[in-house]
Amino acid sequence: MNRVGVDIVPLARVRELLADKGGSLLERMMRMDEINECRRADWLDVSALAGRIAAKEAVFKLFLRGDSVLPWTGIKISTAAHSWPEVELEGVAQTYARDSGITGPISVSITHDGDYAIAVAAAISASPGDIPHQLA
Repeated sequence: MNRVGVDIVPLARVRELLADKGGSLLERMMRMDEINECRRADWLDVSALAGRIAAKEAVFKLFLRGDSVLPWTGIKISTAAHSWPEVELEGVAQTYARDSGITGPISVSITHDGDYAIAVAAAISASPGDIPHQLA
């Protein structure tokens, strides 16, 4: 069974996160290494940050956990220069993936245009009957 999650994040939302108490809220959503990957010389790339936030939310949608809080730092989005984004799951996020039947890799695509960043996440999961719990 294929799963797809998608999310869109306005860049204005990320600017608000950065302005909020010096970015402390953003630091609760993203790991420091993720934030550092969004640094460009003397500035922080807001569109890259928005793309990663959208990617985390798109990945979370694969888990069918509408009743749960998104485990922000348990979903790591990293990119090497000229490479596809990679998804790493830890802790609660890894448990959510396993519980929803996702055992293989999660693919992510991120794009930004104008005032928005969009991400799509895709994974293959076990057949619906093999998943321990599902949303009603």
